[in-house]
Amino acid sequence: MALEQSIKRSIRDVPDFPKPGILFKDITPIFYDQQLCTEIVNGFIEKMQQKPDAIVGIESRGFLFGFLMANKLNIPFVLIRKSGKLPYKTVAHEYSLEYGTSKMEIHEDALKKDWNVMIHDDLLATGGTAEAAAQLVKKLGAKVLGFNFVVSLEFLNGRNKLINHSNNITCLVQY
Repeated sequence: MALEQSIKRSIRDVPDFPKPGILFKDITPIFYDQQLCTEIVNGFIEKMQQKPDAIVGIESRGFLFGFLMANKLNIPFVLIRKSGKLPYKTVAHEYSLEYGTSKMEIHEDALKKDWNVMIHDDLLATGGTAEAAAQLVKKLGAKVLGFNFVVSLEFLNGRNKLINHSNNITCLVQY
């Protein structure tokens, strides 16, 4: 509970961003507090039911704590990026957004078959992006061990999209 309160104290509310009526939860002030960053990484690792073979981070804020966790666990960190951002051969997955579609990619050689993979991002909202990441992990023959998020906007029911891949969903802060 202390970690959750520390994170909530650091998150800045930004009204009407990116459009009117949205209250944006800005996590960037967390990165000004290195002790809190360390506690967040340790908090995620302590909640892991088993050590993953790799951590996948979703562009772009999923790279921040995802890389730190992978480094501390001495396992590979794998990038999932928007279409056209990765330089080598990729596997892609197109998914629906509120208005239109988007596409994410992963390097075709980034994961080994049957690896247990933890998917990490900063925020769980509707679950669409994390669900697309899970599809990419599975396309490469790996397994989704679970999902990690710093923040979850529970009222958007994003967990509902993810439980088909894993019910191991860790959110350090819920709104």
